[in-house]
Amino acid sequence: MSDLSLLTVAVLTAGKTSPLEALPPFPNLPVNSFPDSSEDELSQRELPSVEATIPEFSAIAFSSESLQLEPATSSNSTEIPGFQDTRDRVLGSDEERKASVPVIAIAKPITEEQPTPEFSSSLTEPKAAMAQVTSIDQLSDVLPTDWAYQALQNLVKRYGVLSGYPDGTFRGDRPISRYEFAAALQATLDTLSKIIAEQQQTQVSQADLLVLERLQANYAIELADLKSRIDGVEARTTQLETQQFSTTTRLFGQAIVGLQGSNQVDVDLFPRDGVPERSGEAQLNLAGNVQLSLATSFTGRDLLLTGLQAGNLVSFAPLVFTNMGRLSTELDSGNDLVLSDLSYRFPLSPNFGVIVGPAGVNAINTFRGINPLEGAGEGAISLLGQRNPILGIGNGTGGIGLDWQVNRRLSVQGVYSAENPSRTGIFSGRTTAGVQVAIAPTNNLDLGLHYLYSHSPDGFLSIGTGDNQLLSPLAPIISPETSFAFNTHAIGATLAWRVNPRWTMGTWGGWTHSAPVNLSGAVETTNWMVFSAFPDLFSNGNMGGILFGQPPKITSSTLPDGFNFPNFLRDLSGTPGGRADTALHLELFYRARVTNNISLTPGVLVIFNPDHNAANDALVIGTLRASFQF
Repeated sequence: MSDLSLLTVAVLTAGKTSPLEALPPFPNLPVNSFPDSSEDELSQRELPSVEATIPEFSAIAFSSESLQLEPATSSNSTEIPGFQDTRDRVLGSDEERKASVPVIAIAKPITEEQPTPEFSSSLTEPKAAMAQVTSIDQLSDVLPTDWAYQALQNLVKRYGVLSGYPDGTFRGDRPISRYEFAAALQATLDTLSKIIAEQQQTQVSQADLLVLERLQANYAIELADLKSRIDGVEARTTQLETQQFSTTTRLFGQAIVGLQGSNQVDVDLFPRDGVPERSGEAQLNLAGNVQLSLATSFTGRDLLLTGLQAGNLVSFAPLVFTNMGRLSTELDSGNDLVLSDLSYRFPLSPNFGVIVGPAGVNAINTFRGINPLEGAGEGAISLLGQRNPILGIGNGTGGIGLDWQVNRRLSVQGVYSAENPSRTGIFSGRTTAGVQVAIAPTNNLDLGLHYLYSHSPDGFLSIGTGDNQLLSPLAPIISPETSFAFNTHAIGATLAWRVNPRWTMGTWGGWTHSAPVNLSGAVETTNWMVFSAFPDLFSNGNMGGILFGQPPKITSSTLPDGFNFPNFLRDLSGTPGGRADTALHLELFYRARVTNNISLTPGVLVIFNPDHNAANDALVIGTLRASFQF
């Protein structure tokens, strides 16, 4: 484990930043989002396509007590936290990979407890088959008439030396049981030698020592051969461990089915007179999505993630004239399979890992998660409730990411991604570069500091919720020859405080500053959220959540007259200015664990002043989500 990186296992878990002793149990495999196009009803642009990121599968930093991927956290040492647990889940444990067949095992006298070592002459049968035998009568292939049988029976009962198989038989390599007796004899010799070395000679009678001396003489050849065989098996096992690791692939998946709908809302799309002119409603519908993830390792220290998704849950945004009510489970691929993740993770040093790939590489999947309510199938019901929205800026899909565990309290992640590297290239179109510093100042406090730089060719932030459009729809008409590219600097922070094992509270905030490449002025947005998570509420495995905050909002727009989006909506003038009103987001949900693999989550989402317009009716969305994990 010491030569693996945090990022190597990050895909299987989003992560906390706390030390090992504070880590929660593992989460799930990550699946990444695919392109999120811009949206705006006025400009006739297409709404952002459904985010396909399943956060409990994303963040592949392994936590030291995880593979349950729960989010990875910082560790008490420089070893890669949680990789062993995650690798065991994906590839099988070390014991499963190098199982051996025990013949005879040594045990202390039955008054003491001690792990039972095993000897083996085969690499094909698990050592779990061994079980303690306390009576020689259980060993059905040893004849009771032999004097050796009687001697062995007395020793087993007196010292608890011998271990056999659950069916009460020896399984030697020939019908005569001389080798089994030789192994039992060696075990007895070792046990009595230890007793004598611990100055407990009075526990061993002189008669027993004489019996052992006679047995040792009779089985001298077998004892020597047994030792040779054991040495040979150990040598071969060591060679297999150091020279071989078979390519192993595991399949993980999640199916989400949701029943959702909204109230009817009157919408003042053009708030010049405060009179709603449109009405919208999302009818009650039943839809869902499926994610399949193939996790493959070639060396035992790397991870190739292949993710496939399909779904039919269409976004409510066009129906209610705002993107602020989007759900975390939205995915409309027409039930066709789409590639959502194709990334490779590997370590460069014990505390430095790399992720690279054409899909599934972005800030969301590279930065360690702080929000305990993250998870489309297990966490918050809304898209906004998943994480600080600035982390999704630029809608990156392919690129390269880094994860460096500086010390047990500090880690640094970096990422560069492009929205569509296969079509526009990795350095063209919409691109994003970012860094996160994850700090665990105490065992129950997690802090993430975020910075991202994004280039947009069309004046959209591509964050999927809130104020996403930076420019008036009339801009191309006013200046048809102008390129409306923007460069955005985004700064934010996320904080989570585990007050006790059953209550975590936290907050996040974000600020963006977008400057046009060919115009003067700039556009600024803000967002914030406070939340509480209640793990194991009413029963183990359940969770309740409450979130209240503000979706991204343009607070300042100082572009030339005619180019500003807020005042275009207000009076079509497009003069400088920010949003006059503020939308507020309130969300409540409760996840009930039905079985280890099935959960039901009822929830309600209320948006006050949707689209940052006080003239709009409050939007209420209700949902019942069923998640199946396998």
